[in-house]
Amino acid sequence: MAIEIERKFLVTGTAWQQAPGVPYRQGYLNRDKTRTVRVRVAGDAAFLTIKGVSVGATRAEFEYPIPVADAQALLALCDGPLIEKTRHVLTHEGTVWEVDVFAGDNAGLVVAEVELASEDQPFVRPDWLGAEVTHDARYFNSNLASHPFTKW
Repeated sequence: MAIEIERKFLVTGTAWQQAPGVPYRQGYLNRDKTRTVRVRVAGDAAFLTIKGVSVGATRAEFEYPIPVADAQALLALCDGPLIEKTRHVLTHEGTVWEVDVFAGDNAGLVVAEVELASEDQPFVRPDWLGAEVTHDARYFNSNLASHPFTKW
């Protein structure tokens, strides 16, 4: 089974901004508590992703590339507003970080994610990393679609 072990943090500094960004648009075909089904257009690529329930920072994740035209059609079928963000990928002390700068109803929110091999894998925290929000469901992208950051 494919799994994702991911920790999520707020971003407080700007040193990450040297990394180029890729525009993302994503929506949810299903946001059930036991599973989410997401469609995403990331630059010139598109993906369909199914995620299971989080247990700690771990959950099942299955991701499949799909044609961009299919993804655009699926985005029109999504439940709730779409998530728009720009993703910046950079490496700090050997660890790959994804920094998402949200737009639209989630403007002002900047979150960094790191995927790990195990929940207890050590990593060096970048100076621009703020509070950990891994277990705060408000920061799940699936929740941001229906409960946007600007309306908290």
